[in-house]
Amino acid sequence: MSRSVRLVPAVAALLALALTGTACDGGVRGAPGGSGVGDPYFPKAGNGGYDVGHYSLALDYTPATRRLTGTAVITARATRDLSAFDLDLAGLHVDSVRVEGEKARWNRTGQELTVRPHTDLRKGETFRATVRYSGTPRTLTDPDGSKEGWLPTADGALALGEPVGSMAWFPGNHHPSDKATYDIAVTVPEDLKAVSNGEQTDQTTKSGRTTYRWQSAQPMASYLATVAIGRFDIARTTGPHGLPIVTAVDPGQADASAGVLAKIPEILDWAETNFGPYPFSSAGAIVDRPGDAGYALETQSRPVFPGPPDVSTLVHELAHQWYGDSVGPASWRDMWLNEGFATYAEWLYDEDHDGPTAQETFTSFYEDGPDDLWAFPPARPTSAAHLSDAPVYQRGAMVVHKIRQTVGDDAFYDIVQGWAAAHRHGTADTADFVRYVERKAPGKDFRTLWKDWLYGDGKPAHA
Repeated sequence: MSRSVRLVPAVAALLALALTGTACDGGVRGAPGGSGVGDPYFPKAGNGGYDVGHYSLALDYTPATRRLTGTAVITARATRDLSAFDLDLAGLHVDSVRVEGEKARWNRTGQELTVRPHTDLRKGETFRATVRYSGTPRTLTDPDGSKEGWLPTADGALALGEPVGSMAWFPGNHHPSDKATYDIAVTVPEDLKAVSNGEQTDQTTKSGRTTYRWQSAQPMASYLATVAIGRFDIARTTGPHGLPIVTAVDPGQADASAGVLAKIPEILDWAETNFGPYPFSSAGAIVDRPGDAGYALETQSRPVFPGPPDVSTLVHELAHQWYGDSVGPASWRDMWLNEGFATYAEWLYDEDHDGPTAQETFTSFYEDGPDDLWAFPPARPTSAAHLSDAPVYQRGAMVVHKIRQTVGDDAFYDIVQGWAAAHRHGTADTADFVRYVERKAPGKDFRTLWKDWLYGDGKPAHA
């Protein structure tokens, strides 16, 4: 600042409080929670000192102006005595912050919104933080060049969060290790629809605007939360055991999508046979226009597709509901546990539907796969820019197949179903998986498999 103004001490103190947000601190005796959880690829993602149990989000969006107004009510439990805690929020203007109904001081540094409650938060205490915010939400660029965050579309918007894009549209603890339940209410012009995860619980129209309320009762990582706003055709049907299936399709994609989306019940039934009970209380899909996003994403209970998916892509994203969504990665280093399993699901589906066997697909990749398949081991991507590369997906699937080769089919299906059950609605890392496999197949020697296929550099000498 180029100007300087001499202030008397009392005025200076009042101004300092106003600049940081609100309120006095009331004698806090805890310590700051800390920014970031130390993820190896996204060290500033997530925050220390608390665990979120529930997000209640109320969003109001006008596509014509691209203005978003939001209120996030975050219910969390302190995991240590806290004098302050951080939330991840990229862009947007913070209008106010309250903790347990009291005004709280706050400040912004990059993606970090640091909140200082009026009084300290004790370890084990459940608290509620309310953040009111507004502005034009950002589209973020991933390290690999893809777009995430809030993506404006021709008739609305699409919110995608992998790996850290959700911080572009709501404040939170944005790391996959902290799952929570969600209520998401979205208000839009009445000629549009708003779709999210889970089940729709209400819909009301007032003064030319409609509010859609969605609820996700099973825990969800924030990167799997989505909002799709547009002129969707919404269809409701049922799948295995009466499971509600909700699809939202851009009208221009409806005819081309109808055939493949009709396979969702059959694919879920097949997946339950292979992977165990479906882990959520609804299923479905969102199909937007090609180009609205550059990729499909396994948003929880309702994957997003940029245009009509083919069957393999649909199988992949539905398999993620077990592996990646219900059993989540403890850190982004464990991405292969998501993508290796979902890719192998494609191989299994082909095998069971008159396509090549999984062994034939494995052999094809081993003998004729691209050179970049061997660029790095699945469990050790070289950087955040390579989390979606072939070693994570195809070579990750090859690790899964090598386990099947080693233990045989009966034990293999016990492993994949048991893994999904043991960590249902939780998180796990690669070391957890290695220990689990070895416990489930005592007497088998996995040392070469882990050394050459999971952690080894270059192409293994033997298939």
